[in-house]
Amino acid sequence: MALGTHSAAAAFANSGPAAGVESDREFAFSDADFRGLAQVAYEQAGIALSDSKRNLVYSRLSRRLRALGLSTFREYREFLAENMAERESFINAISTNLTKFFRESHHFDHLRSEVVAKFAKANAASLGRMRVWSAGCSSGEEPYTIAVVIKKEIRDLERHDIRILATDIDTEVIGRGARGEYPGNSVDDIPRPYQEYFTPTGTGDTLAVDRQARALVAFKRLNLMEQWPFKGVFDAIFCRNVMIYFDGPTKAKLIQRYTEKLKPGGFLYIGHSESLNGSHPGLSLVGRTIYRREA
Repeated sequence: MALGTHSAAAAFANSGPAAGVESDREFAFSDADFRGLAQVAYEQAGIALSDSKRNLVYSRLSRRLRALGLSTFREYREFLAENMAERESFINAISTNLTKFFRESHHFDHLRSEVVAKFAKANAASLGRMRVWSAGCSSGEEPYTIAVVIKKEIRDLERHDIRILATDIDTEVIGRGARGEYPGNSVDDIPRPYQEYFTPTGTGDTLAVDRQARALVAFKRLNLMEQWPFKGVFDAIFCRNVMIYFDGPTKAKLIQRYTEKLKPGGFLYIGHSESLNGSHPGLSLVGRTIYRREA
């Protein structure tokens, strides 16, 4: 989602003559405003906004007020309640996108050796099917990293049925990801053996992802809290630095849904700062923030 690793906002201490209202802001921002917007975020996307996110919410949504020509957060809340299209802009605004190619590289080492290489060996003489899901794909660096790892390891891609599903709740970052073009300095994070899959576009200092690798990835908007419109299971699911936005019950439910969408022996990769609190039958820890679905 564009819900990727986030930068925490400083905690806000109420001050001013009116209880619960910040008087030194461009826009009045009351406790009721914050609670109302936090409730919408939770209902729409499962995002749990604690008081420490107050400044973040104000800063991000002030831009929406200016763009819409509104003068108060109360007006914005009323507009949000009546305008379904604005709810998408609201979620986009409060989401944070911080990602890069080969981030938490040990996950891709594991994917290469335990999923892709084993797939290639098992299907050396026959057609094979592989599905990988990048849930919360942001602007595409994660699914394209998965794609180039697969392309490097499997030279006869055209013989197999391999697809990567890349989903996010933020429509803006999905659009950027689908274009498959990135600043030239993006290769700084890419190990040398994979840099051949990123070539200059001829327009400014921009690189394009290899055409065949791009063809493996399908970008779709998806709210993880809603019904998932696919029936198959996955060899691997990446959901990294997304669950930090959710409360305990929401996270537990999501993990159970991921488990059900993994084939036996499939892997779930989560973010470096995340953990699966409590017991999750069917999953076992097999590496640093790597879980395997048992048969």
